[in-house]
Amino acid sequence: MRLLVLGGTEFAGRAVVEAALGRGWEVTVLNRGRHEPPAGVRALRGDRTAPGGLAALAEGEWDAVIDTWSAAPRAVDDAARLLADRVGRYVYVSSCSVYAWAPPAGYGEDAPLVEGASPSADKTDYARDKRGGELAALGAFGAERSVFARAGLILGPYENIGRLPWWLGRVARGGPVLAPGPRDLALQYVDVRDLAEWLLGSVERELSGAYNLISAQGHATMGAFLDACVRVTGGGAELRWTAPEVVLSAGIEPWTQLPVWVPPGSEGYDALHSADVSRAVATGLKCRSVDETVGDTWRWLQDVGGVAPQRPDRPVVGLDPAVEAKVLGVPVEG
Repeated sequence: MRLLVLGGTEFAGRAVVEAALGRGWEVTVLNRGRHEPPAGVRALRGDRTAPGGLAALAEGEWDAVIDTWSAAPRAVDDAARLLADRVGRYVYVSSCSVYAWAPPAGYGEDAPLVEGASPSADKTDYARDKRGGELAALGAFGAERSVFARAGLILGPYENIGRLPWWLGRVARGGPVLAPGPRDLALQYVDVRDLAEWLLGSVERELSGAYNLISAQGHATMGAFLDACVRVTGGGAELRWTAPEVVLSAGIEPWTQLPVWVPPGSEGYDALHSADVSRAVATGLKCRSVDETVGDTWRWLQDVGGVAPQRPDRPVVGLDPAVEAKVLGVPVEG
């Protein structure tokens, strides 16, 4: 297979490139050159937000393109139109955020979508940007040659959002850790490497249409997730399970200040941790254990010096130690 990856050096894009190389595919990447791509790829330079930024793609043919873009849909539209006659399939990493808020528990790919998105828009908000990217791919490649991988929470090595790296860093510091309950709260997420394998499989299977790309609900629990963090970092932390109402009454923001966690029974929980993923599973999605995801991420984090890269366009996540200490009734660290 001849694969073109737009990006290809960070998180999801890097995982896709490594998986494709592992399959023996011929891989070309287009990026701005700020990060070196893995060895073995053909690297093209270009800034898709700048005039003439796609010039390096003026020639060439590929079986598929995989695009992880999450800003202005116009960039997807420009790329898709340029490549429509020379690429077999456009695989766009979208998001479950494209569903109209708030989707009900168990929502599938036919749930209502956010309104007001445009394929030619400049940056608006995350949900409309992602839906606009879908519309851009659809307009250039049509329904039969476009794939929308509507990812939910993505974890794993190379994460540059900060969610799992923050938990690993916090647990590694040891001491009492605010663990938001309930302990058996069912989670949905996808390891970035499992996402990458499914994306490549969608090319091989010649799939089309939209797929919710996360694990089945309950693939892991909040307890299993944090227990894994304790094990891989050395076991020095004491998880103090705290009821959701206590966490919320302290003014702590779910998802951002306590990454991954959203209180049960909330609109946010249904949207982030209760999607129907049967369509993706039926087309090859396989999810590794939470122990493997957490363990491999910890090892990668150590390899890069203990500090994960941070995307500049995403907010820093995590809980202030003073707030945590106050809720737990313990002295502030340090």
